[in-house]
Amino acid sequence: MLKPVLMPLGLTVVLSTPVQAAAPASQDQELRELRAQIQQLQQEYDQRLKALEQRLQQAEAQAAAPPPPPPPPPPVTTAQNGNAFNPKISLIMNGTYAHDSSSAPATVPGFLLGDEATPGPSGVSLGETELAIESNVDDQFHGWAALSVKPEGGIGVEEAYVNTLALPAGFALKFGRFFSDIGYQNHQHAHAWEFVDAPLAYRTMLGNQFGDDGLQIRWLAPTDLFLEFGSELLRGGAFPAGGERRDGIKAWTAFAHVGGDAGSGGSWRLGLSHLHANADRRPDGGGIATDFTGTSRLSILDAVYKWAPDGNPEVTNFVAQAEFFYRSEGGTVVNDPSGAADTSLYNGHQRGFYVQGVYQFMPRWRVGLRYDRLGASNTLSNAVPGTTLQTLADNGGSPQRYSVMTDFSNSEFSRFRLQFNRDQSRPGQAVDNQVFLQYIFSLGSHPAHQF
Repeated sequence: MLKPVLMPLGLTVVLSTPVQAAAPASQDQELRELRAQIQQLQQEYDQRLKALEQRLQQAEAQAAAPPPPPPPPPPVTTAQNGNAFNPKISLIMNGTYAHDSSSAPATVPGFLLGDEATPGPSGVSLGETELAIESNVDDQFHGWAALSVKPEGGIGVEEAYVNTLALPAGFALKFGRFFSDIGYQNHQHAHAWEFVDAPLAYRTMLGNQFGDDGLQIRWLAPTDLFLEFGSELLRGGAFPAGGERRDGIKAWTAFAHVGGDAGSGGSWRLGLSHLHANADRRPDGGGIATDFTGTSRLSILDAVYKWAPDGNPEVTNFVAQAEFFYRSEGGTVVNDPSGAADTSLYNGHQRGFYVQGVYQFMPRWRVGLRYDRLGASNTLSNAVPGTTLQTLADNGGSPQRYSVMTDFSNSEFSRFRLQFNRDQSRPGQAVDNQVFLQYIFSLGSHPAHQF
């Protein structure tokens, strides 16, 4: 307590004050005055001590009590949102020169192809031009749209979706049109691929890339290890679904991803996904009129590893990725439905994989290798010779392809790529030596790509 200390201090101050000697008759009066002053000082210090003790008790009580909740943030209005009238806009331009040494049909034995799976034209050609627009809508939603301008004219919608920003407990929603998150490469736009063309498994089983209209839900676990689960409910209008009567949910997916760091400069991710699709007179894109009605089930196992010295990819880095596909289809195939209408019951089992690696050995320069392989075990009740039914029933051989590429990026906005394919995926495994020269230019602010 402060009281025992302050009282002697006060007495010392008072007694040390010089007192002029007085006559004996006035000494009693002076002593009374001194006693009165000491008593007044004692009362003042008692009052101050009580006030200090009260303040100390209040401060201790406030420290022990939980802090009051912060006031809620004011609602975000259009005027407060900096991106509301300033969305990010980018334009991706690309073109290729292509040379093929074989004139064999572009069909793949054992597979029905989608509309987008046919190879591009030979010679010099302009690829699709992509216009992308994105912005936060408000504090709860984010919007993204990617429009594809085809070389021959016309505008298509590759993606146009809204995703949530602030759902609780690690959940997120996406709704609209989007590339599915099955596999590893599927959600990447073509200009972000490491090679000019899609792997054979993507070409034959997903029509190069699977996108559809619907809803996606995903959950990110609150763990140090990256752990994510998700599912998509889709209209089923795109290969390997497609066809007539698309009301309701005609396709759905489920996927799981796990990943983490490996050492000071490495990171990895594993994924497992499944696609279930219903087709109703799905057209074939292989050049011969063919309809498929039935069910298609596809499972994908993917893996990716990325490395850079101390995590800095500016000078050197390495990316390895691989995916394994297994698909089963069952239903009815009709060849030339507007003509002879040959019909066959179809039960198909197909598989495929690719493995690739890309190494940046110095700033701006990279090299890459890729190997693709396919296989099929299909049965048909009526494999009509000379038709797509016979091509689908062809289980002989193993379509495969070897690819090597090198590219130069003057900056993150421009890239030139030279690629060579030794393609043995056509009927009879005829060798097709393919050469590609590609350019990719990005104008404007383009968002970073996912891992």
